[in-house]
Amino acid sequence: MGPLAFILVAGLLYFQVDGSRLRQEDSPPRIVEHPSDLIVSKGEPATLNCKAEGRPSPTVEWYKDGERVETDKDDPRSHRMLLPSGSLFFLRIVHGRRSKPDEGSYVCVARNYLGEAVSRNASLEVACKCGQPLYHKQTQSHTTDFSQFVHR
Repeated sequence: MGPLAFILVAGLLYFQVDGSRLRQEDSPPRIVEHPSDLIVSKGEPATLNCKAEGRPSPTVEWYKDGERVETDKDDPRSHRMLLPSGSLFFLRIVHGRRSKPDEGSYVCVARNYLGEAVSRNASLEVACKCGQPLYHKQTQSHTTDFSQFVHR
């Protein structure tokens, strides 16, 4: 084998090894901080935490009861903000007699080109002040997996 052929073969081997090394560094998303259940007073701020890792860095979206949550990224007037960490921040909890847009079961979904990761469910409930001291309305304890209902 001549010197030119050797350089060509060595160069091809370098690119194959280097290319596979780069692919090994990329990784699918994984949730490293899951959101926790919250009980919040109407009109107060709240945060549902979520942190994901992966390479390339995953994008994070939130879903409430299986529907994608609209944040300030979609509508600058929204009272919900997607923080750089991936957490969902509520400027104020909106809750009325007929409309309860913030109360429900939430999941965060992290995605990159290698896949997606879905967090555990976290419920956000609004405490009510029904005449006397603030109390948490009683609900039946249950766990629901909404990942199958996430609209993609």
